[in-house]
Amino acid sequence: MTVDFRPSADWTLGVEWELGLVDPATGDLRPAAEAVIAAVRARYPQVGGRLAGELLTNTVELVTGVCRSAGEAVDDLAGTLEAVREAGDELGVDLFCAGAHPFARWDEQVVSRGERYAKLIERTQWWGRQMLIYGVHVHVGIPSRDAVLPLLDAMLCYHPHLQALSASSPFWAGTDTGYASNRALIFQQLPTAGLPFQFATWPEYEAFVDDVLTTGVIDDVSELRWDLRPSPRLGTLETRACDGVPTLHEVGALAALTHCLVVELGERWQAGRALPRLAPWHVQENKWRAARYGLDAIVVVDAGSGGRPGGPVVERLVTDDLADLLDRLAPVARRLGCVAELAGVEDVVRAGASYDRQRAVADAAGGDLSVVVKSLVAELRAGRPLG
Repeated sequence: MTVDFRPSADWTLGVEWELGLVDPATGDLRPAAEAVIAAVRARYPQVGGRLAGELLTNTVELVTGVCRSAGEAVDDLAGTLEAVREAGDELGVDLFCAGAHPFARWDEQVVSRGERYAKLIERTQWWGRQMLIYGVHVHVGIPSRDAVLPLLDAMLCYHPHLQALSASSPFWAGTDTGYASNRALIFQQLPTAGLPFQFATWPEYEAFVDDVLTTGVIDDVSELRWDLRPSPRLGTLETRACDGVPTLHEVGALAALTHCLVVELGERWQAGRALPRLAPWHVQENKWRAARYGLDAIVVVDAGSGGRPGGPVVERLVTDDLADLLDRLAPVARRLGCVAELAGVEDVVRAGASYDRQRAVADAAGGDLSVVVKSLVAELRAGRPLG
C-alpha cells in the first residue's frame, strides 16, 4: 500500500504536552477533563482547538499550532495553559505534570468515552489499563519524504539524551521503582509502542504498514505509537520519547533540542553527508540505561561502521555528550532563534531532572508523596524548576 507522506514546507515545529488533573487537598487524580475542556471552550473558543482529552479522564493535552521556533511553541502553550489553569481553579482542580503520578492507582482511573479508547482497552486489557502516564511529544516538519527514515535512524542515537533530560517518573503507585523513567518501560508494553523498527527504504515501511493493517494489528497508521515515528498526515517526524515534564522551561528546552537536532541532521542529509546510526541492540540498551539511571546514564555513542560486530564501541556519560552536543548545535540555535530555550538543557543538568527533584522532596517529607505532587503543582505554576 501507499503511505502518503505530505512534506512540510520547512523545518517547522509543533509540541503536545499532557497534563494531569489533581485534587488540591489530597493530590490524587481527578476525572475532570471533560469539565475543564468544556469550560475552556465556552470561555475561550479561540483556545479550544489547542486542547484535547486523552485516554484517561484525568488528563488534558495542550497542542500548539505550527510554529517556527521553540520560543514560539512555548508562548503558544503558555496561552492555552493560562486558560486551562483558570478553568481548573474555578472547578477546584490543580494541574501537574510528570511522567507518572507518584501514588495514584491505575485501576481506579476512568477511561475516556469514545470507540478508539474502548478498542485500545479491549485489545490490550491489563497493560492498556496501566497507561497512567504523561508525555511531551515534539513534531518537526520534514521537507522531503526520503529524509524521514534516515532522520529517524539518526535521532535514535539521541533517544537516551532526551529521555534522561525529561525523566520524571521514579514513583509508581506509591513505590520508588529505582528508575528515573518508569514510564518508558510501562509504555512499551503496548503492542505498537516502544522503539520503532529501522527501515531501509520508504517502500519497506509501507510494506510493514500494509502488513499490520491487513492482519488487524492496527486500524490506522496513527496507532503505531513508537518513541519516534513518521507522522504522514502532518508531514513530520514525531519524537515521543520524553516523559511529561512539570515546567514550561523544560518543555522549551526539550523542544529546542529536538528541533535543532532534526534540522542539523536534516541539513547534513540534504548535503549528502552520512548520518550517525546505531544498531538496534545498542539503541535498545541505551533506552534502558536512560530509563534506569537518567542523567547518570553511560550510553553507547558510537559502535563503528553501522554498529557492525567488532566495531569500536564508545560509551560516554550522557551529560558529557550533551555538553558537546550543545556546542555543536549552537549555530543552528542562533539561526532558529532558540538560543535561550536550548540553554534550558544546561539548567536541567545543573538543577537535576524532575526524577531527582521529586526524590529530594520525598526524602525531605519523610516519604509523603502527596508533598511531591504539591511540589509538581507549584513548579508548573512557576514555570521553572524550584529548589
